[in-house]
Amino acid sequence: QVQLAESGGGSVQAGGSLRLSCGAPGRTFSNYAMGWFRQAPGKEREFVAAIRRSGGATYYSDSVKGRFTVSRDNGVYLQMNSLKPEDTAVYYCAVCWKCTTAQTMARVDASVMDYWGPGTQVSVSS
Repeated sequence: QVQLAESGGGSVQAGGSLRLSCGAPGRTFSNYAMGWFRQAPGKEREFVAAIRRSGGATYYSDSVKGRFTVSRDNGVYLQMNSLKPEDTAVYYCAVCWKCTTAQTMARVDASVMDYWGPGTQVSVSS
């Protein structure tokens, strides 16, 4: 059983930065698209960013475009700059073997993802 784990969450003031990391010890996901989702209190989980298998093409939600950057090697990373209070949420990483493009991760149902991390809290104060 693969267990993804996120790290790097925390509390920052508006305008600050955080870098999230996600991976599984001893496991690579070169044949999977990898991405990030988030869920704020009282809201549904939403797509944030994804990167295509073997790197390269990325895709972002409009709300984070220009502020967040997704990258990957053996794991997946999310560099979050210019954070806003509305970015406060639990952030989850996911991997998807069926997702042939980064954009696909934004469109398919959550059940299509192969593995999810347990989430890491990001809190942004004004």
